[in-house]
Amino acid sequence: MPSSENPASDAGEAQTALRALAHATRSIDDPRQIYSVLGSLTSAVASLSQSLHQLAAFHDDAAKKGVWVAGDSRAGRATTYQVSWELHRAGEILHQVSESIASAHKAESRISYFHRDLPALADAPHRSADHGLSL
Repeated sequence: MPSSENPASDAGEAQTALRALAHATRSIDDPRQIYSVLGSLTSAVASLSQSLHQLAAFHDDAAKKGVWVAGDSRAGRATTYQVSWELHRAGEILHQVSESIASAHKAESRISYFHRDLPALADAPHRSADHGLSL
């Protein structure tokens, strides 16, 4: 279970969970689950974006203060700025990915799935009445 205190451990657990999700989504037995999966992924990608910005901010502060830089100070600062830039860039890209997933999530709320061999199913209870985004 994520600890919220050990980023390396929590990142490892997130990676394991995402690998399991990739395996689970190879085939979808019940498409009614897609809506909740998209909602969870929207939130997860937004959190990943936030984490990357926070890691970049650490590098921003470290470069300004000249702490936690190994080796030649000029080369270390340059590398720190490079890491910060790439992390902020990735965070912004993931922000856009999160917005795209949220849009798909909203559109998914307008789909009603039924199986021809089963009685018609009412809209899944987890969907909002106004078909808006609900996390």
